[in-house]
Amino acid sequence: MQRSATRFLAFTGIAAMALTGCTAASAPQGSQSPAPATGSGSGTASGSYTEREVTDGTTTFKVVDNPGDGPDLSYSADGGVTLLEEEIDGETYAFKDMNGNGELDTWEDWRLDASERAADLAGQMTVEQIAGLMLFSSHERTPADGLTDAQKTYLSESGLRNVLNAAGSDAAVTVPWVNEMQAYVETLATAETPYVPVNFSSDPRSTAGSGGYNAEGADISRWPSSLGLAATFDAEHTKNFGEMASAEYRALGITTALSPQIDLATEPRWLRVGGTFGEDVAQNTELAAAYVDGFQGTGGEDVWGSESVNAMIKHWAGDGPGEGGREGHTDAGKYGVYPGGNFDEHADGFLGSLDSAAVMTAYSIALDANGEPLFGERVGTAYDNGRMSVLREDNAYEGVVVTDWGVMSGSKDEGAFFGMAWGAEELAPAERYLEVLGTGHDMFGGVNDATFLLEAAELWQQKFEAGELEVDAETRFQESGARILTMLFNPGLYESAFLDPEQSAEILASEDKVEAGYAAQLDSVVMVKNDGDTIAAAEAADWKDKTVYIPRSFSNGFASAFGPGEYTEGPSIDLEVAEQYFGTVITDEAVTDSEDKVTSYTAPDLTDVDLVLVGMDSPDNGGNFSNIGHDLETDEWYPLSLQYRPYTADGENVRKTSISGDLLEDGTKQNRSYYGNTSRIANEADLDAFERAVAAVEASGKDIPVVTVLKAINPVVPTEFEADSDAIVVGFGTSDQALLEVALGLYEPKGRLPIQFPADMDTVEKQLEDVAKDMTPYTDANGNAYDYGFGLNYSGPIAG
Repeated sequence: MQRSATRFLAFTGIAAMALTGCTAASAPQGSQSPAPATGSGSGTASGSYTEREVTDGTTTFKVVDNPGDGPDLSYSADGGVTLLEEEIDGETYAFKDMNGNGELDTWEDWRLDASERAADLAGQMTVEQIAGLMLFSSHERTPADGLTDAQKTYLSESGLRNVLNAAGSDAAVTVPWVNEMQAYVETLATAETPYVPVNFSSDPRSTAGSGGYNAEGADISRWPSSLGLAATFDAEHTKNFGEMASAEYRALGITTALSPQIDLATEPRWLRVGGTFGEDVAQNTELAAAYVDGFQGTGGEDVWGSESVNAMIKHWAGDGPGEGGREGHTDAGKYGVYPGGNFDEHADGFLGSLDSAAVMTAYSIALDANGEPLFGERVGTAYDNGRMSVLREDNAYEGVVVTDWGVMSGSKDEGAFFGMAWGAEELAPAERYLEVLGTGHDMFGGVNDATFLLEAAELWQQKFEAGELEVDAETRFQESGARILTMLFNPGLYESAFLDPEQSAEILASEDKVEAGYAAQLDSVVMVKNDGDTIAAAEAADWKDKTVYIPRSFSNGFASAFGPGEYTEGPSIDLEVAEQYFGTVITDEAVTDSEDKVTSYTAPDLTDVDLVLVGMDSPDNGGNFSNIGHDLETDEWYPLSLQYRPYTADGENVRKTSISGDLLEDGTKQNRSYYGNTSRIANEADLDAFERAVAAVEASGKDIPVVTVLKAINPVVPTEFEADSDAIVVGFGTSDQALLEVALGLYEPKGRLPIQFPADMDTVEKQLEDVAKDMTPYTDANGNAYDYGFGLNYSGPIAG
């Protein structure tokens, strides 16, 4: 791999020097000298390495600072790791003796290439030990609990070493948890059980204006969503994000990013459009490469180091073309359809970033226009030899391949909370692992227990001995083991897995990162309408004596596998943020029922109001686990919609017979058509809020500008609100503050649409799920088409 070679070159000056011999360190060298902060290659000025102790209040560990460009080391003060010394050109360097044999083994030598070290260690590991490396844990959400018994169990009994951190970015609780777990796994190493540090991973956690652990806060720098980064049409923002976010990830102990999501967003109704780089394959390819380069480099250079994080591009070879926009996490959306025969373009979006350390595969079963499997097998990607051969054989990808979470379970398996083994539900669990190993996968997402994987190893060996497979189980597992261990060696986990709490605090949400993230947010905001220069250059002081009206709204949410829908209610734009800019901020009065749900709103008197700002989210069709598009109680299939009011799918372009569907026992195919049925939108009240605001302006008799602030995760049909809006700004995962600064003329908009906004639902129905930019875009009264690449600044349309 290119990066492994680059990292090796970073130490060629040391590696080329003659070695005078390796000795065990009997005492810390130069321990009275002040040691600089840890970080690969920070280095002492000359002479010998220095050593110091660090504690986070729970775990105490030692930090070694090597001379020159030698990497810093860390290890538990209570573990079994000792130091070895090497004299190189008159300077003493430290290496970690991680197996206690008093010798510097190949895998312990930080001067060597990561892949060489990984191959050496994997060759010493048993099938059982490597099986633990092949597990990727379920979501860990509560680091404040410290190292739990359940975590100790999967670390010690299953040998799991890849842990998904799904908690927030609070260093005060995360750093002690990370260090405690790293110290614990050091104690598990013996002469027979090689030491393997914990590889913490994370889904995206830096998006402004989102929920969950992406919620706004001062704990980490905040950036636009990937779709927002695409809206800047400036790859430098994506590269900056990768470089800065990766440093913050490392400050939280995270060494693998479960991102970027680079599925082509060719189906506008798909729930996960907001996490993509849009629908254009060339832009997707450019931004994916910038993201991977930024995350896997260190200090702005194309070299593995202390700020490097493994990138995992997902979801091969594209999960975007779900029929009707349905989502592959659930049975309703388990089929991806290619009526335009455009699979190659979806795969092409991944090919420019195959230097990523890892690839995650898609959930969906891929069908052609006739409902037949694209590659002959009616199975999800993990089980699909055809799609996997395009990656492994046609494109010679040698990195780690990971299943998405839940893919190894069937929904009917005993004790399964959910299961996405689409097309392989009838196989026994061990048989599923055997199949997925056979397609070239290395790791299994959301699996904490190696039992079925080890059963699959036995099945593999039986097939090998029967002449059905070319390599034995040990060879196959060591192949994956070497790939996985390379992910741990590349970012330097074997050198330093511990976190200094003071350094983490300095790195997280540092001023330079916060400023860069906010600059990207501002550049990502798109202005699509600006009648009569409603939005014009202004100063913050111009608004300090003004009054703004911001209406309220609510969403009913959707029930999901995790429980009933969550009702939310509040101002459509954060009032506290608005108060930073306006002298007076007013909103609606609400009447609520016994369950504290709003039954009616009353708009205020707008006599003294200078501006109306209406925040609107994209029409909410539901979440990943809501089985959207299919009512399980009534067995009704219904359409997803990009408009707020109910949409009945009875137009001439609506399929009366679906492309996808299960094969039934009588030999027929299930029809998943939603023809004649009506959409279900949780936040229709957003349009009510807009109409209430417009009516209040009319009632005032004043000419008060109405600015619509659209917070988009999908394209939207603008027909319902465009005509009555004096201006419209669109944000993709941006904060309310960035949206307000553009809406108030404090920052001239630069963003452009990274996806088409359709004219109506008829063109949405007519477009093909796998084909980009094939809708008729909405055209407003000014003749502006809301097409891919469109955006306005103060002078008019921005040149593409």
